[in-house]
Amino acid sequence: MIENLPTFISLTFGLTTFATLQFFIWTIRNSNSEVTRKKATPIFIGLILWLTIQAGLTFKNVYNADTNSFPPKRMILGILPMILTIIFLFATTKGKQFIDSLPLKNLTYLNIVRIPIEIVLFWLFLNKVIPELMTFEGRNFGILTGITAPFITYFGLTKAKMNRQKILIWNFICLGLLINIVVNALFSTPLPIQKFAFDQPNIAILNFPFSWLPTFIIPIILFGHLVSIRKLLKHKTGFQTKETTKG
Repeated sequence: MIENLPTFISLTFGLTTFATLQFFIWTIRNSNSEVTRKKATPIFIGLILWLTIQAGLTFKNVYNADTNSFPPKRMILGILPMILTIIFLFATTKGKQFIDSLPLKNLTYLNIVRIPIEIVLFWLFLNKVIPELMTFEGRNFGILTGITAPFITYFGLTKAKMNRQKILIWNFICLGLLINIVVNALFSTPLPIQKFAFDQPNIAILNFPFSWLPTFIIPIILFGHLVSIRKLLKHKTGFQTKETTKG
């Protein structure tokens, strides 16, 4: 835990983490495939276990201790398993069946969590545990993704007022914004690869509950954009009618 950090910041981030989890499970439960819907509970349990493991590693100072080690422990124990899972899903037949059954509307709504995340990052900057460049006053414009997500979902996917190309471009832009903050956050962290923010490094994500940002929230958002892009590229015509949302 970060000393002297106002409790409401950690609480808000913790609630945002579980909101991200609920959005993701909601997406699975609204799949057009019964097989996928049945996986919602096991996936929920698995992700709760994953969050618990990450919390345990953080509380034991695994990520905070020996930050000069290379490769960083956070990368090996926290980020790599999620990235490998995403690769596995996109590379296997059953994995592709799973991701192709996920509803595009729900995946787009998932990006709303970017709003509280960016607000929390700003609060963390004010408390001098991350650099300004990680906020919307610096190089991070990810809040635009969260703000525009409901409009893209409603006008583009519900009312079909936007064509596939525009929604695809939106996803590519938002993916670029995500990669931008990931790169800046990585190179601002006190690790051997640090390049920025030496006066006010990114120490928040080495502490609980903010370690959940790179080990859970970002991979989920990344997964959502990659799945959305795949679906939009795959269904070049009539993509709005390819899905049925169940709630």
